Amino acid sequence: MRLRSAVPAVLGAVLLLAAVPSSASAATGQFRYDYVTVEGYEATGFLNSPPSGECVNLPGVGPDNPLPGHSPKNRTDAWATVFADADCEGDSFALRPHTGGASERLKVRSVVFS
Repeated sequence: MRLRSAVPAVLGAVLLLAAVPSSASAATGQFRYDYVTVEGYEATGFLNSPPSGECVNLPGVGPDNPLPGHSPKNRTDAWATVFADADCEGDSFALRPHTGGASERLKVRSVVFS
C-alpha cells in the first residue's frame, strides 16, 4: 500500500527537477591580465568564475583606454580564447586551463571561455 503512494510522489519530484532550468555554466577559477590605466598606473584585472560561452570585454581596457591588456593568465578550469579587440574580434589566441602567464606581447581586450 505504501509503495503505491510513494511512486506518484517520486515521479512528481523527478518531473519538477526536470522542469527547473539549470544555472548557466561558468569556468571555475580566476582569469587575470595586466594593463596600464588611463592615468598611467600598472594594474591587474581579473574575472572570477567567468561565464562560459559568452564574450567578456575586459574591464579597464575598454574604449576609454588606448592601451590593451597584456600577459593573460588562465587559472580557470576552461579553455580561454583571448582577443586583441573588444567584442571577441581581431587576432585570437587560445590559453589552456590552469596555465601561468602568457607573454607581455600578447595583447587582450576580450575573452571567451569554453
